[in-house]
Parts: sequence; structure tokens; C-alpha cells
Amino acid sequence: TSKGRAIQNLINIEQDDNVKAFICTQDLKDEDYINSHYVIMATKNGQVKKTALEQYSRPRTNGINAITIKDDDMLLEAKLTTGESQVMLALKSGKAIRFEEAKTRPMGRNASGVRGIKLAHKDDEVIGMVTIENPQEETVLVVSENGYGKRTFIDDPEDGEPVYRVTNRGGKGVKTISITEKTGNLVAIKSVTDEDDLMIINKSGIAIRMEVKDLRTMGRATQGVKLINLKGNDSIAAVAKVMKDDDEDVNDNDQSTDNESNNDVGTTLDTNENDNNN
Repeated sequence: TSKGRAIQNLINIEQDDNVKAFICTQDLKDEDYINSHYVIMATKNGQVKKTALEQYSRPRTNGINAITIKDDDMLLEAKLTTGESQVMLALKSGKAIRFEEAKTRPMGRNASGVRGIKLAHKDDEVIGMVTIENPQEETVLVVSENGYGKRTFIDDPEDGEPVYRVTNRGGKGVKTISITEKTGNLVAIKSVTDEDDLMIINKSGIAIRMEVKDLRTMGRATQGVKLINLKGNDSIAAVAKVMKDDDEDVNDNDQSTDNESNNDVGTTLDTNENDNNN
């Protein structure tokens, strides 16, 4: 399989810099579009910042400043929104917070943002951010470093009551997965539906693909089930949501990798495992 190309060959960035997020936009010359959309960013230490897309509509070849980052912090994610979304931030300690995007006022490009979530301890950090458009239709998927994961409703589909309550930004959040020595820390959070596929990549370089609909929904405070088996000191490196019609060449070009992952890692869910409510 191909190793890909260095990002420095595609865009003009410093050799010691790296890309943390990318956003697909439409016409940056369309005033109605750029004035009705926002870029919301999250940092490892729990800061969030929202800026009108219009402020990024005149890019330069060497880039423009998007956010001011403190020395002990780093940019984690960036999402494109309409200003009416809900935002969820998740910590590696297993907690998550849900708040209205409207609670974060638009700021200039050079601003450092405001607190989105309070870290549980000095070694805690944000591991992901999702934006929610349809809480009745979407579910939250979380994956831990040792291969455990689950889906949880955002709002209860029967009575409409929030499973993740909406709070003000800056709080401690609520438990989104029960973290134990067996599960390891939380490493990924995604907003998914039954129409999505999931790609999980191990640090050893093996990628596997599974259908989200095969993951049953579980309670918010449970530890989930074993999604894949890991060998030795291997752990989860990345999790990506993939549309079913996209990336079809994975099966064609990487069939040997898929076969290796099926034989050596495994992709089946352990549906007999208890929810382990804590």
C-alpha cells in the first residue's frame, strides 16, 4: 500500500508543523454562504473558539492565523457549522459535555477562545469534538485505546429526553464511557448514524472497517464491548467515520490488509459482554 505524500508537498507549511484538521467548504466568494457559516475549533486543554467563515475567505499561500494557542496547548479539531449546532467535547478520562453552539460567541481569528470543558485532572485532555445537527437521529460513538467501544443515543428516541443533558459550556461534563484498566483511556468520539461505516486504525498500521449499524446502542455510563482484539502492546491510533459509498477502493486496493486484520486482529463484536453499568 502507498505511504501517501508529505503534506508539505501540497501546501506551504513549515517542516516541523503538521495538519490537525481540514474542512470542506463551498464558494468562499458567496457572501451569503460565508456570512451564515462558522468555524468552531477545540484545543487539547478544553478551549473552544467560533469564528465566522467570512474571516477565512481570503486565504494566502502561506496561510493565515486561525487561533492563538498557548504554549502548553495545541489545536485538536475544527468543524464547519451554521451557528445553530450543538457541540460535544470528550475527555480521555471518559467524560463529555454537550452545549449549544450559540453559547459561544463569534470571535476574531487571533482570539484564543473560551473554556469549553473543565479537565478532570492535570493529565487529562480533550480527545475529540463533534457537532450535532439532529440529536434525535444521531448517536455518539466512543472508542477506547484498548479496543472497547459503544454507541449511545444523544436523546432518548422514545421519550425525547436527553441522554447527554445540555449544559453551559465550561462544565465538567458527564460520563460517556466507564474507563477501567481493561478499556484504557478514551481516544475517539464520533457522531454517527446507521448509514455510516467505521474505520479503525491500530498503531501497528492495520486498518479495519465495520458497519455502524452492527454496533448496538448502550447506556451512557457503560464500558462498551470489545470491538477488535489487539496483540501485545498495540492500541488504537485513529477512528474515522466513512460513508458507505465512499472509499470503495479500500476493499479493492487493500484486500491483503483487510485479510490480515481479519485473521490477526478480528472485527467481530463481543455481544455477550455485559454492559457493566458503573
